[in-house]
Amino acid sequence: MAGFTLESDAIVLPAGAWAKTHRLRLRHDGASVLALTQGPFRPYLHPLSTPAGYCVTAERPADHPHHSGLWIGADHVHAQVPAAHGMIEEYTYNFYVDETFQGRAPGCVVETERNGEALDDGRFRIVQRMDWRGPAEWAAPGGRRVAVETRTTTVETGRQRHRIEVTSRLECGDFALKLGPTRHAWFNVRVAETMIVGNGGAVIDDRGRSGGVAVSGAGARWIDFTGPVGGGAVAGVSVIPHRVAARAPFWFVADWGVVTVGPFREAALVLARGEIFESRFTVLLHDGPADVDEIEGIAAA
Repeated sequence: MAGFTLESDAIVLPAGAWAKTHRLRLRHDGASVLALTQGPFRPYLHPLSTPAGYCVTAERPADHPHHSGLWIGADHVHAQVPAAHGMIEEYTYNFYVDETFQGRAPGCVVETERNGEALDDGRFRIVQRMDWRGPAEWAAPGGRRVAVETRTTTVETGRQRHRIEVTSRLECGDFALKLGPTRHAWFNVRVAETMIVGNGGAVIDDRGRSGGVAVSGAGARWIDFTGPVGGGAVAGVSVIPHRVAARAPFWFVADWGVVTVGPFREAALVLARGEIFESRFTVLLHDGPADVDEIEGIAAA
């Protein structure tokens, strides 16, 4: 099998049954690169595989079951809804945890359109259109459309690493929008259990610091999480944020396996109708140690 294929995973079910999640598998020359998954609460990428075939992400770990592979989310999302007498009321939702979180009901991010195409022999692009909808509630049985997102995922395969570019363009849904301030946002990766620091992994940044506490906060230009993946092999995930609408990235990185880039930690994002918030991130899925020279070149571009 040559080139790219994007096909649904075959799941054998009894007649009349259906799967709760839907997963499309992107393969290159027959080898799995990633799977595009529509979960009950949001779309995400998992599993993410290196060229040698090692999975470097986790899905629904016991400690944080809302962590799945690579995903985008936020827990303080506020619709600015017009009310009687010219007033504006703020309706607040959570698009991060899969249940009511600190009083905020969970919404769902649902794919409404998708297009996938090979750009050349080594690159494939997926464009998704998504509705961010609040839960069913009084006067909104289908949930309010809080935001609309266009997410573009471009995959470039390689011998030692696969490169994934994720660009998100977020705009208002049916109302003006405020997001944050919050630490539970925006771009997230949960690494495989074997790779965490407690199992022999290591997390570093461009400043030579190591460990989740040391690399968290402001200042890092990139983060790499590398660790054992079985059979004596080592693999890793590098996360490189690009200019995120003039906001400096604020990192939350934990030795137990999560990497979060949060541009809304200190100041909320406010969007009027017609405005767009764009963010872009590069992720490298590499076999062996990280190629720091390549990472630095991407971060500087």
